[in-house]
Amino acid sequence: MDKRANPAPGFQRNPDKVITVEPYRGAVTVSAGDTVIARSTRAKLLSEPPYPAVLYIPFDDIDFSKLERTGHSTHCPYKGDASYWRVVPAGEGGKDAMWAYEQPFDEMTEIRDHGAFYTSKVTVGATPE
Repeated sequence: MDKRANPAPGFQRNPDKVITVEPYRGAVTVSAGDTVIARSTRAKLLSEPPYPAVLYIPFDDIDFSKLERTGHSTHCPYKGDASYWRVVPAGEGGKDAMWAYEQPFDEMTEIRDHGAFYTSKVTVGATPE
């Protein structure tokens, strides 16, 4: 019997769904123009086929002075509710450019206190080891 306090309804309905989270072995830099928003060697790579893999960066490695929380939110039945931030130096193009699952479902706690960025709104540079 599963004793999770906050189980993902998506995994309950679709137990064959596979989402993996593993350390990204390398450096990640997120920027808007010449302004660095985040820099990390501790990012995590989330893979959820058929979607492209996504890099999640620890909050401690993100410069929140360059971000502004927006009222936008979305729901994922596997990860939980996502909050969004605007990347201020990117202007209007940076709206809702970063998202995070601040209280993810139990199966996805590895991405708690991590943010991910839309590569269509900011530059995400990843250099593998």
